[in-house]
Amino acid sequence: MPELNVHIASSVARTGKEYREVHEWIDAPDTKYERHDFSKVLVNAAMFREKYGEEAAQEYVNHLVDDLKCRFGKQIDSHVASMKDCLKYFGG
Repeated sequence: MPELNVHIASSVARTGKEYREVHEWIDAPDTKYERHDFSKVLVNAAMFREKYGEEAAQEYVNHLVDDLKCRFGKQIDSHVASMKDCLKYFGG
């Protein structure tokens, strides 16, 4: 996943604001997996909307999207490399 400073830089680029509270909350080490749970995205986004406004709720969602792209991107890259190796090994 992108590091905290990358998430903050992305927020600044999109909004001109850090939304540090949002990114620190979602990436808190003791609750990180729980707070990335997509089944809770509506509840968590509503919490940020109420506390910081609509833009903060959107930055929460953007954080999740950035993490998805990063995690699945690594898996896809690994899969592609493995497939190329298998094809090379077996003469494809």
